[in-house]
Amino acid sequence: MKGRYFIVGALGALLLSCNTPTPEQQLAKQILEDKTLQQVDSLARAVVRQGLNAGSGYSQIWARDMNTFIEVACEENDTQYLRQAILLFFALQQPNDEMIDGYVLKPDFTWNDNVPYYSDAAPEHVAFKNTVETDQESSLIQIVGKYIKKTGDRSILQEEVAGRTVLERMDDMVDYLMRERYSEKYGLLYGAMTADWGDVQPHDDFGCDMNELSTPAIDVYDNAMFLIALDYLQEMTDDATLLAKWKGLHTQIAQNVRQHLWDKERQKFIPHIYLDKSPLPEGFDENQIHYHGGTAIAIEAGLLSKEEIEIVNKQMVENVRLSGMPSIGLTLYPTYPEGFFHGAMSKPYVYQNGGDWTWFGGRMIQQLIANDMVEEAYAEMRPMIDRVLQKQGFYEWYGMGGVPSGSGHFKGSAGVLAKAIEMLTDWANKQEAK
Repeated sequence: MKGRYFIVGALGALLLSCNTPTPEQQLAKQILEDKTLQQVDSLARAVVRQGLNAGSGYSQIWARDMNTFIEVACEENDTQYLRQAILLFFALQQPNDEMIDGYVLKPDFTWNDNVPYYSDAAPEHVAFKNTVETDQESSLIQIVGKYIKKTGDRSILQEEVAGRTVLERMDDMVDYLMRERYSEKYGLLYGAMTADWGDVQPHDDFGCDMNELSTPAIDVYDNAMFLIALDYLQEMTDDATLLAKWKGLHTQIAQNVRQHLWDKERQKFIPHIYLDKSPLPEGFDENQIHYHGGTAIAIEAGLLSKEEIEIVNKQMVENVRLSGMPSIGLTLYPTYPEGFFHGAMSKPYVYQNGGDWTWFGGRMIQQLIANDMVEEAYAEMRPMIDRVLQKQGFYEWYGMGGVPSGSGHFKGSAGVLAKAIEMLTDWANKQEAK
């Protein structure tokens, strides 16, 4: 009899253990039952359905913004409409093969702080470019790659725009970067010194155009964006010559980022390598600054190991605590000293000098999910979700005390959150199915 009781008891314990949810399943259940995620996702998709301009207060369509909501746009908008908007970028590609930042209809170009760009292939539009930055070409290549993955429309690659196919034009954009924005000494792309991924330089009232006030500098953001673009390009063709070219470039850039920009001792990226003079005040140690946005993009580019991702994420969380800012969307920490930048950005925790941007914080959340740090992602996304519901909007950035600023319906913020929520939900559904 004792033997029978033992067998029954063991079987019961086994059945009980089989029915006990794992920690992953418990987290998955919590995510799937979280109505706030569904609410924010619904709000985000409604914003993206409103068009491809950057957001309320912006009539322009920007490549760097569109790159962060194109996947959601493919789910919420007509494919032909998106295709034409993408092709218009290529119609406005310049004779030297550089890509513009964005475009508007000519009557809507009403500001005087950018030099306008024109093209005979797009006679109704005018384009503009913040030339201090070096992410425009990479952003558009990523847009095309994401569009193809979402829609399956590979025919866009062979679409002719003013005598050249889209694929040829993207290869020419790569050549432009290597010709005009490449440092032979370091084997990396450069732009002007800005704050992390930002497009505003110091010591300049306007701050967005490369000029005599600019300081040429290498940062991780521009190069990580290029690496991601090269990854997409390799998915777009089976041409052996192009594949060898893009794969070789990718290997070279990735190795040089690790060699020249990764600080092994501090386990963080060096903010800048200056190709000439340094613009920094005497005695200011720029390498104390953590660049959150560029680091998130570097993770997406595959530049950090799992262990390094865990370390930099902990650094970001600690930086948020020390700064008093709302979320890991915090651009950088500590900030540049007051007065280093001109205008409102001269103040700490304003705009790109330490402002809190869901636009990049959401991309860090995506990378945490992609690297199996789902518990951290869910917790660190919470302030971003809560403030959308509290403010009923996707603000461009937040200042100290969580004060919203900029566009109230910024599509970049909406797009990255919607994608992060979709990734979380997909993960949770897979756990429930186990």
